[in-house]
Amino acid sequence: MQEISTKPYLLRALYEWCTDNGYTPHIAVRVDNQTRVPRQFVHNDEIVLNISFEATSQLQMGNEWIEFSARFSGKVHKIEVQVANVLAIYARENGQGMAFPVEPATGAAQSGPVASSEVLETDEAQADPLSRDSGSRAPEPTGEGGRPRTDDDGGKGGGGKGHLKVVK
Repeated sequence: MQEISTKPYLLRALYEWCTDNGYTPHIAVRVDNQTRVPRQFVHNDEIVLNISFEATSQLQMGNEWIEFSARFSGKVHKIEVQVANVLAIYARENGQGMAFPVEPATGAAQSGPVASSEVLETDEAQADPLSRDSGSRAPEPTGEGGRPRTDDDGGKGGGGKGHLKVVK
């Protein structure tokens, strides 16, 4: 029997952490032929999706697929994403979350972690399809002196590694 990946369990746990703390959970997803999303919101074969209770209907986070309905530009769409294609899950408000290694469409393995700034550099309209303020961007969390905040220094702004962690 093949062992089930820890990834879907971590996604569900971080989703619950976000909602318990009043944050808005978002997932960054690599889009391929099996991914069912509105293509006009896909940029560079990736999309960021707001998966909060307020933005989704009938959210199901299974071991293989994440499925829900959401409104994009006022129209309801059925969204289907393979768990294997999830690049990261994070809270929109502070960027805390986790990045995951995902093989690029070419088949080569991704090397190294995804920095939090890479995940957060998305259009807010794409990240939050129900948002009315489509011109703003999600803030990058910073510590003292404008340096990126990290987990290893308790959010005091000592620089160093990003706070998203790669899980295999």
